[in-house]
Amino acid sequence: MSKKLGFGLMRLPQKDGKIDVEETKEMVDKFLDAGFTYFDTAWAYEGSEDAIRQALVERYPREKFQLATKNAAWINCKTKEDALLQFETSLKRTGAGYFDYYLLHNLGEARTKYFDDFNMWEWIAEMKKQGKVKNAGFSFHSTPEELDEILTKHPEMDFVQLQINYADWENPAIKSKGCYEVARKYGKPVIVMEPVKGGMLANPPEPVKDVLKSANSNASFASWAIKFAADLDGVIKVLSGMSSVEQMEDNISYMKDFEKLTDGERETINKAQEVLKTIPLIPCTTCNYCAKVCPMHIGISGTFTARNILTLYNDLSGAKHQENWLVSGHGLKSAKECIKCGKCEQACPQHIKIREELEKSVELLEL
Repeated sequence: MSKKLGFGLMRLPQKDGKIDVEETKEMVDKFLDAGFTYFDTAWAYEGSEDAIRQALVERYPREKFQLATKNAAWINCKTKEDALLQFETSLKRTGAGYFDYYLLHNLGEARTKYFDDFNMWEWIAEMKKQGKVKNAGFSFHSTPEELDEILTKHPEMDFVQLQINYADWENPAIKSKGCYEVARKYGKPVIVMEPVKGGMLANPPEPVKDVLKSANSNASFASWAIKFAADLDGVIKVLSGMSSVEQMEDNISYMKDFEKLTDGERETINKAQEVLKTIPLIPCTTCNYCAKVCPMHIGISGTFTARNILTLYNDLSGAKHQENWLVSGHGLKSAKECIKCGKCEQACPQHIKIREELEKSVELLEL
């Protein structure tokens, strides 16, 4: 079985507010020594492409590793030329000469339109012809229905990158399982991002910890999450955003000779998923019927998603980050702007006391 662990370069170790290139070099060496080859960065990951040039590209023969990076045409790009400049910048920063995997970054919702308008699909096909890109694909954060639409229009894509972890597998806000099933329907290899949910599953809720520890007291919590993703058919790489040598050593310890999960291990993860479902959350399915009638254009479902993250993982920083992305990042207003008109509650099929829950969310999320 090919080595499935990929080194995600979004959260590299820091020293004095900058990426610690020396520690990154040590991590790169351990990763390659263990037989792994896949490195994942992006134009938008500040300092990452420069760091990997120093830690990897300038220190190893090009054929010894696979490098992936990404194009975010929706970030400050007014023209196609602006978007293409990201590619040239990535080539310069990394010094890689070409990219083994190149991704149109974070498709879904309003972001997909930029790639369509700039005709990035034909452009990336041309980069493949020129040998500057070996495999063309895209990363995706949206609904299974939208993924189906994109793959219908662009069957030429070589792979897709999806957010998959056991906590989000049937989460109505993220729909990992649904997106995975669409990718499999089209026969697309899957690269997994966020298998540990931004680090949250390295420190899951206490009842989940109890389930995992009782099954194997020696296994790290992160190992269960990464192995869940690696076990899925069609998954070719599982990215882990490692920030220290210790995290690298832990990941290598259980992924170097990874085998399919046993029936017992699958049952343990099923129990962990069932325990997660028992934790009382706001039962929002992100249908966004409330948003359609809200006169203030408040990001109701995004606020509830962030609040649920806080409830599950007691991670205020992560929850606030999600709220910022899902609300203001989507042009919506904060929950503190609610005028308590009640129209949202009339539209909500889950019968959520939205006004009351928004008020609690403002307090808990410190909005």
